Amino acid sequence: MKYGYARVSTVGQDLESQINSLKNEGCEIIYDEKFTGTKSDRPQFQELLSKLSKGDTLVVTKLDRFARSTVDAIQTVKRLFEKGVKVHVLNMGLVEDTPTGRLIFNIMSSFAEFERDMIVERTQEGKAIAKQREDFREGRPNKYSKKQIEHALELLETNSYKQVEERTGISKSTLIRAKKKAVTDK
Repeated sequence: MKYGYARVSTVGQDLESQINSLKNEGCEIIYDEKFTGTKSDRPQFQELLSKLSKGDTLVVTKLDRFARSTVDAIQTVKRLFEKGVKVHVLNMGLVEDTPTGRLIFNIMSSFAEFERDMIVERTQEGKAIAKQREDFREGRPNKYSKKQIEHALELLETNSYKQVEERTGISKSTLIRAKKKAVTDK
């Protein structure tokens, strides 16, 4: 049986393209989750690994969807090979349980880990540069203007959070943060 595994790192990311690729590859059962790849306790992946048996094929779209690190990838593939499970990484091909297949897989795993580490490093460098600007603000930019927030806080004086949220579209959590900030800024 062909099993597929799709993963994205954050809730805001979309799994659809991975799932479509896995369906096109003929996967009969697809496990998916929105879970960071740096964590080893990915529940859907662990469940999938427990279901796989001799003759099955595990299909993933890319190597970085599969493992957290080179060591993790190598150990997982080794366990799968010992169970008689084939591994197919769509952007790499079928990973063969041969000396050459394992070598290629180990090299590609190292490149995937290197690429991830470089992304993290560039992100940290960019953030360090951005922090030097005096207008730097940590986190996402506020999608509401100062005037909109002030108006919503005025409405809170005579209305409930729910009523203000319905009238302004500003969520209760944003209103609570703005109210706390207004108190600390005084």
